[in-house]
Amino acid sequence: MEPLTESEIRSSFVNCSKGEAKRLNLPDLRDLDWENLDFLGWVDPKAPLQAILVTGTPTGPVGVQLRRNTSGAGPRRAKMCSLCLTTHPGQGVSLMVARRAGQPGRDGNTVGLDICADLECSLYTRGLRPLPTMSAAHETLSVEDRIARLELNLRAFLERVRR
Repeated sequence: MEPLTESEIRSSFVNCSKGEAKRLNLPDLRDLDWENLDFLGWVDPKAPLQAILVTGTPTGPVGVQLRRNTSGAGPRRAKMCSLCLTTHPGQGVSLMVARRAGQPGRDGNTVGLDICADLECSLYTRGLRPLPTMSAAHETLSVEDRIARLELNLRAFLERVRR
């Protein structure tokens, strides 16, 4: 992923107002390993139920504001991330819900997806972050193929948000 500026990130959102985008808390962009990211994702430390996902596309960056569903205290079954297909125990995968873009979103329509709670899909895909101990299934695809699969899943999700 190409490095993005604060201005590019704030103007990239397709499912929130300019005012909402302006109020988002951004991570320190200087400390990011942009070369190993397929998307920039983070949980707002001041609003832990809010997550943000921004990725580059041929037409420019696209950002999506997400709402994390953290309901269901106590032990939970293992879940698989719909983007990178990493299986996590307990709270390692969260249902994240995005308002749809435009009028459908203003009407209350949303799109949800199970995503790694830490939004580190790019690092799991590349083997740069250790897999959860329960992910015993051996991945047979090459790293390049896993990256392509992640990008395909991400594009499909963004398309559902923008429709």
